[in-house]
Amino acid sequence: MLRDIRIAIIGAGIMGEAMISGLLKQNLIPADQIVATEPRAERREAIEQRYGVRVTDDNVEAAHWAQVTIFAVKPQTVPRLLPELRGALRDGELVISIAAGVPIRTYVQGLAHSAVVRAMPNTPAQIGEGMTVWTASPDVNEQQRGWARAILGSFGRQMFVDDETYLDMATAINGTGPAYIFMVLEAMIDAGVHLGLPRYMAEELVLQTMLGSVHYAMQSRRHPAELRNGVTSPGGTTAAALYELERGGLRTVLSDAIWAAYRRSAELGKTM
Repeated sequence: MLRDIRIAIIGAGIMGEAMISGLLKQNLIPADQIVATEPRAERREAIEQRYGVRVTDDNVEAAHWAQVTIFAVKPQTVPRLLPELRGALRDGELVISIAAGVPIRTYVQGLAHSAVVRAMPNTPAQIGEGMTVWTASPDVNEQQRGWARAILGSFGRQMFVDDETYLDMATAINGTGPAYIFMVLEAMIDAGVHLGLPRYMAEELVLQTMLGSVHYAMQSRRHPAELRNGVTSPGGTTAAALYELERGGLRTVLSDAIWAAYRRSAELGKTM
């Protein structure tokens, strides 16, 4: 599907590199059909050597050469890029944005271009385990949707939604979610060390417990409450631990954090 498509990735940072890596590992496209842009010379050289793709500092040339242009930049960078790239895109070119909180209308208006996909991936995309939620403007045709599906699925799972408002909600779950998980991992590891476990042992216990629990939940397809009850014996150690988590307001804190991320994503969209 992508073998004859030329792709420009504006921004060769963490997520831009994850996209390059995923596309090449999945053998979806040859390296000579990808160009990335990056302002730092040392980063350009590193990406070129690592993946064999062309890397330039010329955003306009890259976007004009491509059939799909991907904005893999911070949301604060988008307002500066749009005037630069206005008029550079070809007729029939697809724009994909992974900039958090930036709505489709910003690209449509700023680029004078109507075929736009907005996506929200996450950092596990770096190892091919990402979760990306995406939507498309009405002018994205079926072929272009197929391109988007293949590109966004190259570094993990992808999910299409037909309502853009879901993107701000998804940002608060899958986009920022890895940070919540990492904080929980950090807290559990530190608690194990405080108990007296060597750090290497605490790290392995916590990481494998988290990994195994997630795989178990995905394969069993049972409600998390049912799985939790299966671990909890009346008057046992798990019951004692869960009581403290409930007393400390774990559910409320997580809910408040997710709502805060959602509100911030929505706020970013209003300012773009």
